[in-house]
Amino acid sequence: MSSLNIIVIGGGAAGFFGAITAAETFPEATVTILEKTRTVLNKVRISGGGRCNVTHACFDNRLLVKNYPRGEKPLRPLLSVFDATSTVAWFEKRGVKLKTEADGRMFPGTNTSATIMDCLFQAARKAGVGIRTSCGVSSMMHIEQGRWQLHLLADEIIEADRVLIATGGYPKVDGYEWLPEQSEPLMSPVPSLFTFNVPNNPLLPLAGVAVPDAKVSIIGTKQEQRGPVLITHWGFSGPAILRLSAWAARDLANVDYRFTLRINWVPTLNENELRNTLQDFRQQNGRKQVVSQNPFGLPSRLWEAFATESGISETQRWADLPAKNLNRLSERLTNSQFQVVGKSTFKDEFVTCGGISFGGLDPQTLESKDHPGLYFAGEVLDIDGITGGFNFQSAWTTGYVAGLAIGR
Repeated sequence: MSSLNIIVIGGGAAGFFGAITAAETFPEATVTILEKTRTVLNKVRISGGGRCNVTHACFDNRLLVKNYPRGEKPLRPLLSVFDATSTVAWFEKRGVKLKTEADGRMFPGTNTSATIMDCLFQAARKAGVGIRTSCGVSSMMHIEQGRWQLHLLADEIIEADRVLIATGGYPKVDGYEWLPEQSEPLMSPVPSLFTFNVPNNPLLPLAGVAVPDAKVSIIGTKQEQRGPVLITHWGFSGPAILRLSAWAARDLANVDYRFTLRINWVPTLNENELRNTLQDFRQQNGRKQVVSQNPFGLPSRLWEAFATESGISETQRWADLPAKNLNRLSERLTNSQFQVVGKSTFKDEFVTCGGISFGGLDPQTLESKDHPGLYFAGEVLDIDGITGGFNFQSAWTTGYVAGLAIGR
């Protein structure tokens, strides 16, 4: 009896994890990764500024799933098989200790993604996984006895007993056309985790200035987030903006990324409370200049910009500040509004909202209900997390679950 031939399409995080798990679980099987590009683990290499944000230190799965704008419900039972605790243990067992940063992100202790790549390469080699690069698949079809025939871009044809699709997300629907059709409709892909372009933003000269805590919202929707905001030379970025882009991904695609962004730079206060705070501050600091005295700990350049926009001169003292200027300043601080006219890819964290619907898959194995022997893992699925290690965690989880079942 010939051994089982398992093909994994896609040499990213989910593909490697699925292949390693399959090869370790079914040692008699032949497992091969096919990667379209010349190199594997490309996102692992560049993620987290080249440090690889492996997962997030959230070890309560009920809380962990709340970080996925899409995929929360189907991910819940999968995390009971392989979660963030499992990820930490998996890498530690193979000699890679992870460290936790203040915001919960977990990185290799070496601070370089090469450590994670080496670990995955070694685990794959040890398990006997074959890796073929520059090896794209143009189409695939079922042949006799449930086997698969794969047509490669280089005019080669290979056969497989089982196939795991781990190609990552495609930005457009036609990217999915080479896959066998599923009866469950494909969730049309749109970008997630992107920054906002605000070309007429008066704050553009302050590019590089960051505010550690601000509330950002999209006018006309219930979408809002709170956290660090970074002013960039094209508009706004930072964790709060990226989270907002993820949760509002479909809303923003529907309006072609043209909308009004509201920012409260002092999110602990509403406009009335902030105005009262400024009044108190004026009474206690009457002789000091407004531009040099900032009661909220905001970056001084940002405070100066708000003062200037509110018609306050450099020499204006708090005691002499007219009520109308104080009101303008209050408005700027709690209700700044900006016209967003597009998005920018957030370097290495770009992910896709949409993909293969979970409804067409076995919820415990990620095998296609329509095509036995065909499995899916990673971002090709309709699952995406916010920034902070959550997208890698779903890659490890879905890759592990598919790899565990694929040889049965």
